[in-house]
Amino acid sequence: MYDSMDIGEIDNITTNENLIDIRDKYEYVLSHIKGAKNIPYTYLIMMPDNYLAKDRKYYFYCDSGTKSRKVCNYLTELGYQVVDLIGGFEHYQEKKNLLMDKRVDD
Repeated sequence: MYDSMDIGEIDNITTNENLIDIRDKYEYVLSHIKGAKNIPYTYLIMMPDNYLAKDRKYYFYCDSGTKSRKVCNYLTELGYQVVDLIGGFEHYQEKKNLLMDKRVDD
């Protein structure tokens, strides 16, 4: 079984060097979490050894959380250390927008 955490907590992690956005390249280019690397879902499924090391922990997100959950299941079976970021990028943006709205109202 893999670990999971709310994607809104990702800003509490001191480094994003192992933060992986598994959405398609065009989605990543439009917007992504600062510091995230883009490795599309299909690339990870077909060739995980080309992108990941088994002695490091990786944090994965997609758009809504469905594909990141699938990729985490798969990679865990292969022996990788993974964390699924629950809610995906959509949830991350919602949380950021709520924080911005609150700051404007204060």
